[in-house]
Amino acid sequence: MDLESGYRACRMLVRDEDRDRYVAALFAPGDKQKYLFALYAFNVEIARIPELVREPMMGEMRLQWWRDAIEGVAAGDVVRSPVAGALLDTIERCDLSRGLLHELIDARAFDFHGEPMETPARFETYADFTSGSLMRLAAQILCGQETAAARKAAIAAGRAFAITGLLRSYGPHAARGRIFLPPLDLLARHGSSAEEALSGAAGAPLHAALREMRDLARFHWMEAQKALPAVPKHSLAAFLPAALVPAYLHRMEKADYDPFRTRVDIAPWKKPWLLWRAARRFKSG
Repeated sequence: MDLESGYRACRMLVRDEDRDRYVAALFAPGDKQKYLFALYAFNVEIARIPELVREPMMGEMRLQWWRDAIEGVAAGDVVRSPVAGALLDTIERCDLSRGLLHELIDARAFDFHGEPMETPARFETYADFTSGSLMRLAAQILCGQETAAARKAAIAAGRAFAITGLLRSYGPHAARGRIFLPPLDLLARHGSSAEEALSGAAGAPLHAALREMRDLARFHWMEAQKALPAVPKHSLAAFLPAALVPAYLHRMEKADYDPFRTRVDIAPWKKPWLLWRAARRFKSG
């Protein structure tokens, strides 16, 4: 597969598997969009590994292949992977930080193991190295380098988006016996437990713990909004996915919300409108 076909494959993968980032990337300058799609397609590939393997060792082997690919020493023909080929080209053309890419890969190793998050601080570290690193890399693509303001915005917006995304996926994760959120100490503080978090029936204690996580997501989005006016305007698309956080949280706060069963989403027509409104607000701010 030639390189441009690889970029097109990345675009289609992100369109199908990560709609929020796909729509947000459309607000980036046209000549930068394909590089964002390559980065986001790479994220899709490593994020879905736990769904494709049964043993942690197999997942670790796939992550190691990606580490080697980034360094140009992967076994097999990397060019045959459209995502890997496009990512390597993006790294070279956009001078992406390989260190951040490795942090993102290393953080994903947590996804293969059954241990729940123990504290909010532990989760925020995970969010910084996954969602936050991805936003930092996207900003590098758009800006050419990382600014202090972009890093600050990426940490806050990344935490807000990561919390919200994992809350949206609460039911499927629980069905696989995984507890990402709420952390164990927060569950205990509200009188809940890991058993209730996986039970399929949410009582008042679990709802209270989840509500606190939504409040934390809202707090981080507010912090991101304080940081975004100092971010270079042409890099705003890197942070736009987090502008969907309030709408997702609002759906989780309706009376019929069941964390195990409610599908938390936004109407397809509404996502571009919300992101357009956010982009306009931050560019004029």
